[in-house]
Amino acid sequence: MASHPDAVVRWHRTTLDGRVVVYGEAGDGPAVVFLHGWGLSARSYAQALPLIAAGGARVIAPALPGFGRSDALPGEYTFEKLANWVDDLLDHLGVEEPAAFVGHSFGGAVATATAWHHEKRVRSITLVNSVGGSVWRTGRGGEQSMADRPLWDWGLRLPGEFGKRHYRKVLPVVLRDVVSNALTNPGAVWRAADLARSADLREELATLAERGLPVSILWGSEDNVVPEATFLAMCEAVGAPGDIIEDAGHSWLLADPEGFGELVTNSLAVQRTLAERSRSARPQQRPPEAGEPGIEASA
Repeated sequence: MASHPDAVVRWHRTTLDGRVVVYGEAGDGPAVVFLHGWGLSARSYAQALPLIAAGGARVIAPALPGFGRSDALPGEYTFEKLANWVDDLLDHLGVEEPAAFVGHSFGGAVATATAWHHEKRVRSITLVNSVGGSVWRTGRGGEQSMADRPLWDWGLRLPGEFGKRHYRKVLPVVLRDVVSNALTNPGAVWRAADLARSADLREELATLAERGLPVSILWGSEDNVVPEATFLAMCEAVGAPGDIIEDAGHSWLLADPEGFGELVTNSLAVQRTLAERSRSARPQQRPPEAGEPGIEASA
């Protein structure tokens, strides 16, 4: 991957509507917005963000409301409310052109919602081990939703995420952020968790794909948090196969930031190519001539 002189993360603190927002920024170029997973913060991905920026992008990685010392939002959490918050932040930061969005886990659902509620804000989305497919598992009785998944099942499977040696190094990072967020904003952490468990954004994804928005879906084959059924449901919604990362758990991008940075950079390049081809394939509308409907003939 090519090096970039500004590919270091600079951490900032600002305010939106009187509430503190913490965000990281790296590099220079077209905007790439990175949205972190539940319980974590943008700082959890500090090793991966410069690698994405090294491809020639301005990476903006906010700590979502209630996480990473960004103030929580009042009241119930909804994806529309979070999407509006992201839109307001990018306005505040002077981002005018549509940005590429990369979202991990809960952040993937926020990225999808932002593209849905603010169409002109987003030029592509890359969803990494993302929630939003709703399906927990399928069987003879049909689909069971993620909202039906008991909390004890989450608890039993989560430790398996860090069983491999190269994943153990990220465990302190995960625990640090989860504990810190739970102590600082327990209400926001719980509200976001409840929203993540009930997230069903398949209709939104299908509509975004119909609009021609480039959507990439990545999933780790050993994810113990987001099941394969959720991944497949999201792929079905967009009408395209996703990419399976072999021997990768839910937090594989933390354990392998170099591989993640390279994969995302390649994905963004492909998305730009697809978007350019889509624009060039659209029929060019001929301006009406004098006397035709839509224009008055000059005297």
